[in-house]
Amino acid sequence: MTQAPGRRERNRQDKLDRITAAASELFAEHGVDDVTTQQIAERADIGAGTLFLYAKTKGELLLLVQNAKYDEALEQGRRAAAATVDVVDAVTALVTPIVVCNRVQVSNGRTYLREMAFGDPSEPHHARALAISGQTEQAVAEILVGRGGLDDGRAATLAHVVSAVVFVSMVSAVDPVTSVASVVESIRAQLEAVLPR
Repeated sequence: MTQAPGRRERNRQDKLDRITAAASELFAEHGVDDVTTQQIAERADIGAGTLFLYAKTKGELLLLVQNAKYDEALEQGRRAAAATVDVVDAVTALVTPIVVCNRVQVSNGRTYLREMAFGDPSEPHHARALAISGQTEQAVAEILVGRGGLDDGRAATLAHVVSAVVFVSMVSAVDPVTSVASVVESIRAQLEAVLPR
């Protein structure tokens, strides 16, 4: 029988939920660069000191908010990839929801990628972002083994290449009017050059 969480844990989760909601709303409204941690604390109805117990920097707050969205995007991509046969089609289907997630608010998406690449790996939200990236690479490798007939080692290496292609394609699409379709087309063209058919 699972024991219900105690009052302290429920209070902690309530604060985390309020912080996540406040940061998500403010980042969506104004972009991460134009939001202060004080604004997030005020909207979450907590003290600024309390906020820093949950995330030490604004970058960590963005990772906290975006990680859940990237988790969901990866699951959508897995389902879409499962419905395809061709290797390039499957990998493209897998990464498309991630591109969509990244392009919702372009400056936030770019900041998320920067934080993921250069943030403090000892921070829990950063570690979670890296785990999502690793899960994405693993999903690509599974496609390459299952549909491309590659051995595990070669699939892992190519999955890392695919990850770099997707990362650079998303971070280099600076103009907010660049469509998701345009970014995905660029990624697909690169995948066709490196993946087995």
